[in-house]
Parts: sequence; C-alpha cells; structure tokens
Amino acid sequence: MNTADAPPLLQGDDLSRYYRVSRGIFKSGATVRALDGVSFSVRARQTLAVVGESGCGKSTLARLITMIEPPTSGTLHLDGTNIAALTKSQRPPARRAIQMIFQNPFGSLNPRKKIGTIIAEPLVINAQLSKPERDDRVAWMMTKVGLRPDHYDRYPHMFSGGQRQRIAIARALILQPKLVVCDEPVSALDVSIQAQVLNLLLELQDEFGLAYIFISHDLSVVRHIADEVMVMYLGRAVEQGPRNQVFSAHRHPYTRALLASTPHLDPAARRQRIALKGELPSPLNPPSGCAFHTRCPYAIDICRQQRPQLVDKQDRLAVACHRADELAAEFS
Repeated sequence: MNTADAPPLLQGDDLSRYYRVSRGIFKSGATVRALDGVSFSVRARQTLAVVGESGCGKSTLARLITMIEPPTSGTLHLDGTNIAALTKSQRPPARRAIQMIFQNPFGSLNPRKKIGTIIAEPLVINAQLSKPERDDRVAWMMTKVGLRPDHYDRYPHMFSGGQRQRIAIARALILQPKLVVCDEPVSALDVSIQAQVLNLLLELQDEFGLAYIFISHDLSVVRHIADEVMVMYLGRAVEQGPRNQVFSAHRHPYTRALLASTPHLDPAARRQRIALKGELPSPLNPPSGCAFHTRCPYAIDICRQQRPQLVDKQDRLAVACHRADELAAEFS
C-alpha cells in the first residue's frame, strides 16, 4: 500500500489546551489558549514537521501527543483509538507506542547511570524480560544507532553530544514504538553532527516503519526530513501541507517570513525578506481577528476584524489567510 493511501497512524482533530492563570491578588484570572483548535494526521513511515517561533504551541502539542497532559477539548486517535479519552489504567499500551526524543542530550540523560542502564530502563518498566534478554536487546539497539555495545558500562559524560543523542534515540526506540515525537532533536548539536543524526533518524524510520512528529524552528532541517509541514502561530495552524508545497508554493505571510529568515548559500534561493513588526503577542491578550495582523505587512481591515479559517487550496495545501489567493502570485 502506498504511504499516502494508508490510514493515519495518529490523527488529531480540533485539539485545544487552555490554562487558567492568576493575574494578581486584585485581578480576575485569565485563560491562555496555548493550543487552539489544531488538526493534523501522520502515517507510518511519514514525518510531520511542526514549525514556528517560541510560544506558538509546538511544545504544548508534544505534551498532548505523549499524554503528559490531556487536551482541554478535541480528540487524538492512535490506530483508531481516542487516546485522549483513556483512563490512567488504559494508557500504558499507548504510552509504549509513543516515545519522545528530547532537545538537549546533555540534560535528558541521568549522569549517574551507565548508558546501558539508561537504555534498558523502559524495558524494566514495561517488558517482562530477564536481565540477559534485556542486555541482548540493549546491545542490539546500541548497534542500530551506531554505538558500540562494549560501551554499555560507560557514563553519559564520556560521550560527545552527537553520541549522547544516539543514546537518547536508542532509549526512545528500545520499546519499538510506532510514533516518535522529536522535540528539536538536533538544535543543541554542532552543525557538523546534525546531518549525521538526521540521516540516522531517516534510516531508522525506514527500517522500523516509524512515524515522526518533528518539532523544530530550523526550516533547513525541516526541508531535509519532513514529508508534511504544519506552520503554527500563537496556538493555531496557519499553513499546512506537503513539504514541497509549503516551501515553494506557500501563501501565508508568516510562512514567507520564516522561510526568508533561513540562511541560503545559493543567491537564487534567497527570498525577499518580510519585515515582521513587533514581538509575538501575549497569549494572555491575543489580537482580534487574525492573530498575525499586528506584525503582517499585508494586513487590511478584515484581518483585524475576522479570524481566518484554515481553508484547503490546491495540491493539499491549507492556509488561514484572508489574502492567500492574492499573495500566491506575489510569493511565487
């Protein structure tokens, strides 16, 4: 079966996550809409990249997918089961099927434990295996990620940044999950090491049939690894579609600004910069209408008054912009 024709492994529909926060002794509380009605899907052997500035809702989405937090509303189906509605006792199988690779390999590994113990820990908790069986599984996984099994008894400080991230990848894959959430997995690494880790992720995806949710702010990395891209701004998706469409036929000014800020060696690939005015608005007091209008050079009256919906355009590209059709010709 073609990957594009396969049913989604994970599908989120209208996911929202709100937080009630205090504004001081004499002020009423406020609601932060960290995630506000986001829908997406990802299939086996496919990578969905989620991009945007800090504060756009990427990490909140990761916490919902990994069941660290429940959504305020919406559904999240894994293989047809709404995992957002599972009780605590029903969650272990879904938790085993969804694992996470964290951003910082220096902080995500316990410095007091040997790496073999770190990689084996999920097996101790989730699998009924003897210690020799666990050791064999760990040695096999270490080989798969490019580590030497005879380094089982070494500590994390004895490895480079790239090797530590390989340890983190091995720990995430030791339970043979179906989906891996990659939260900025190469941003803390030297540029020379990033490509090695990205290529390893692609090789493992192909071998094990993994689906990835790849969270990043680096569009040059996203271009290399993603199949689908979702661009987020202030808790909502503003553009969504196949990688090539988002990179070459995008219609949202925010996507344009992100792409223009990405360095290019080829002068022909450089785009005219869009000057973004001001800072990202506070989620405690989001702008009326389109949340991006306060920074958008193309904003008109309707942008300030009416929030645009995510509308399907050609070639599976969806855009939330009142002027998307007008801007398509200018951005091409």
